[in-house]
Amino acid sequence: MLGMLGLRAAPARRALGRLPPATLAPPCVRGYSVAAPPPTFANQDKLPRLPIPALEATAARYLRSLRPLLAADEYVRAEKAVTAFIAPDGLGPVLQRRLQAADRRAPHSWLEDIWLNKAYLEWRDPSYINVNWFATIADNPDFKPAEAVPRGQVSEAQVARAARFITHMLESNEALNRQEMPPDTQRDEPLCMNQFRWQFGTTRIAEPQRDTVVGQYPSTARHILLMYRNQTVEVPVYNAAGQRASLAQIMAQLAAAVRSADQMLATQQQQPPSVANLTAGHRDDWAGARQALQRDAVNRESLAKVDAALFGVCLDVDVSPEDAADRGQRLAVFAHSDAGANRWFDKAIQLVFLSNGSMGVNCEHTPVDALTTARLLLAAVEKEIGPHKDIAPCSDLAGPETILWRVDAEVAQAIDKVRTDARALASNLRLRFGDAGQYGAQWIKALGASPDAFFQVALQAAYYKHYGRPAATYESASLRRFLHGRTETIRSCTEESLAFSRALWDRDVPLKTKMRQFQQATAAHIEYSRAAASGQGVDRHLLGLRVQIQSPEEAERATLFQDPSYAKSTSFVLSTSNVTPGDRFRGAFAPVIPDGYGVCYALDKSDIKFGVADWLSSPETDGPAFRDTIYKTLAELHGAGEYAKAHQLL
Repeated sequence: MLGMLGLRAAPARRALGRLPPATLAPPCVRGYSVAAPPPTFANQDKLPRLPIPALEATAARYLRSLRPLLAADEYVRAEKAVTAFIAPDGLGPVLQRRLQAADRRAPHSWLEDIWLNKAYLEWRDPSYINVNWFATIADNPDFKPAEAVPRGQVSEAQVARAARFITHMLESNEALNRQEMPPDTQRDEPLCMNQFRWQFGTTRIAEPQRDTVVGQYPSTARHILLMYRNQTVEVPVYNAAGQRASLAQIMAQLAAAVRSADQMLATQQQQPPSVANLTAGHRDDWAGARQALQRDAVNRESLAKVDAALFGVCLDVDVSPEDAADRGQRLAVFAHSDAGANRWFDKAIQLVFLSNGSMGVNCEHTPVDALTTARLLLAAVEKEIGPHKDIAPCSDLAGPETILWRVDAEVAQAIDKVRTDARALASNLRLRFGDAGQYGAQWIKALGASPDAFFQVALQAAYYKHYGRPAATYESASLRRFLHGRTETIRSCTEESLAFSRALWDRDVPLKTKMRQFQQATAAHIEYSRAAASGQGVDRHLLGLRVQIQSPEEAERATLFQDPSYAKSTSFVLSTSNVTPGDRFRGAFAPVIPDGYGVCYALDKSDIKFGVADWLSSPETDGPAFRDTIYKTLAELHGAGEYAKAHQLL
């Protein structure tokens, strides 16, 4: 239902342009002193508030987005519904005035709480797979992965890389706490840094009907959460005085935690129920089980330790490197493990390490957008290259402690149900990678096109070739140029992209005509992208208006939302995300509707990387076949572009 209404939690989305530089400290030039960058939040007061678009402007842009999706009679009906909605005596102006009043009351942004609640906290299906995003992280070129690690055993390489990455993530947290992380800018324009307050020590808390998010800034927790063989372990990484453990100490802490958990499990006649599995369940079921757990003082203390941990670290030993040799299989491990095992999916950040030292992440999407977290991850990846100069060990570092749980029959039954449901959901998700190495962003720019617009238009053409019809498409635009901004939707399916899609596969259409229509399609995409990024998109404004409806009678008068075209245009068959650069970070997410695709892509200098996710239960989708159609479309565009350049048809 939420997906049909456009309120489903958006998976990991990509904003326009590349990630800001992953710099966490001021540069240094030998022989010269270099001024330190401004504090992390120095530009917050310079940011404008997110505007509320004019009702008529949103209506016009919305109707334009409907044209490629609707038949002629459907469009006439939709146009009448929109006209009635925005008329002086329609409900639209009433809702607009209410939204403007809400904006005046909001401390930072009229959209902030609406988006947080409607897109995430009120979402009741599992956030596991549906909301959480996941990614593979490239191996460290200076780090030799372990070979032939027996199943069920931790390797030295696994612990060593985990400790190194933990160290660099702690350095980032300290830089944020001291406001030494340079503020992001785009084309010299400041971007909002508020999301970085919610990176560390942040957890989504299951509550009946609507969840909450807890966090702390500055993030001063002294420990991380270790997941190992489904056990939760509190691992101190700072002493009581706030001094960070050295790399050698963190390695020792992880090794000690593994030994302790192994010893405890050895005394058990059978594997104890894992409370962490509940984080993969329906949110109301998990909320009920959490309330049941909290009746016991031991469990209350344990939950507090988990919630406060700076981030999660998962050492996987039940998946051998051979089982995850294929990149799609490896990504599936990072997405859901064994039916949600060995994860605490409510933590904002989880670092996952396989037994050979390969690495991925699983992150909860609610508090922040994926690319703010990706900046921290890529900074840590860069720091992995080359030798690490360790700090002096801190004194009086407490040892790791296995977090204890008292599980009664009610909670044990809930865990069993979650395991069954999580296994079914995990087995339904299909993930496939694609790599087009013939060309990349450099060639696309030489063609005179925006790389992002190029791929979005290519994706429309691929879907049209595969299905013979257009697809409602979601791409994310960043709103971080505004105070506390998150995202807006770019509606990538346009009249221009549909016209090009039809022409591309028609042998009777001259190449010069095809290229002209290609240019028109990319120009239309850029126009909509710029509007969305400037706060003039369609979907967030319409969402803001919808939540102002106060009664069933008003809902009936909201003709724009009552018309079937609204549900059709917000059922995003293609949910897409640009995660450039993709050389060391390959992200993915699940489709947002049952018969849709999740397409994640990176447009690097000399190649294009992409991934396709779909649900095996869908009779409409076929991820591997659609991936092949994307390949064919990119090859067709490359050939056409080369010929057009050679014969000066551009």
